[in-house]
Amino acid sequence: MNNLPEDLMQALARVADTETLLVALDFDGTLAPLVEHADDARPLPASAAAVAGLGELPDTFTALISGRALDSLRRTASPEPETLLIGSHGAEAWTGPNAEPLRLTPEQVALLARAREAVERVTSSHPGTWLEAKPAGVVLHTRSAPDDVASAATDAARRGLGALDGVQLTDGKRVLEASVVHTNKGEGIRALRELTGATAVLFAGDDVTDEHGFAALESGDLAIKIGPGDTRAAFRVGSPAAFSSVLAHLLELRRAHK
Repeated sequence: MNNLPEDLMQALARVADTETLLVALDFDGTLAPLVEHADDARPLPASAAAVAGLGELPDTFTALISGRALDSLRRTASPEPETLLIGSHGAEAWTGPNAEPLRLTPEQVALLARAREAVERVTSSHPGTWLEAKPAGVVLHTRSAPDDVASAATDAARRGLGALDGVQLTDGKRVLEASVVHTNKGEGIRALRELTGATAVLFAGDDVTDEHGFAALESGDLAIKIGPGDTRAAFRVGSPAAFSSVLAHLLELRRAHK
């Protein structure tokens, strides 16, 4: 683990020593490398093993906080039974067997249908783009399209969706998401902190949507950005593979503490 920067190792030692630790992680681009087709994503084995090991320790909670819908997150991430799940950027949550499923109002259902129609108009005229339906939203994916087509499709979708009052737009890496439930990953972290009673939180993510999560962290927490891009996180590692070493080192430290 000597390949980790000294200041990051010190920060990991600090959170590993806390009374109740919450390890909250983005999935795509953090635990799993980014892939062209979302259903092909899988966590790196070393990262999955470290998360599983952390979840087995006393006073240690693990959570996935993703833009994916919960069904997609379960299918691709194969989380351990004790792992808490926040999906659709916070619109969906699984916090145990008694967790309430997402329920939309009739007005939200109607608005979601209009948002889907707006994105369908875009995908039908921009080759290489496709639509993903979620329980509370709809996503335009442009990763398979040439750059000029992707840009034009995103602009067209933004115009169409922007005309719908009550739709929240979220930009990501080659995606534009419209949701009828207004929330973000920061609110998910706050809810998980309260649920678990965490005295420190480690949150890691790679996308612009993860900045809401970093903003929700408090003094004594640890924010780690994966890959390039502007960020408010205090620490950065270059790739999901490099982050596997971070998780393995945290597991070693936490085991020694507990």
